[in-house]
Amino acid sequence: MTDLPVFTRSQLALRNGQDKPQIWVAYQGIIYDVTESRLWRNGKHYEHWAGQDLTEELADAPHTAGVFEKFVAVGKLG
Repeated sequence: MTDLPVFTRSQLALRNGQDKPQIWVAYQGIIYDVTESRLWRNGKHYEHWAGQDLTEELADAPHTAGVFEKFVAVGKLG
């Protein structure tokens, strides 16, 4: 994953399913494309919003970090 492009928090914020069609979230510095997930329709997943770093919020989730293995890593948070 070392050759992934770097995106700023502002660039990530635009991929919220509203401003741009992509739906991205970050976890531990890696940005994942969750656009195809039915659980992220319109950029919202339960009380979480796309376009953000969800590292801190994972502790409250009913799943582990392994959930990110289903998604394509598209970049690194810089």
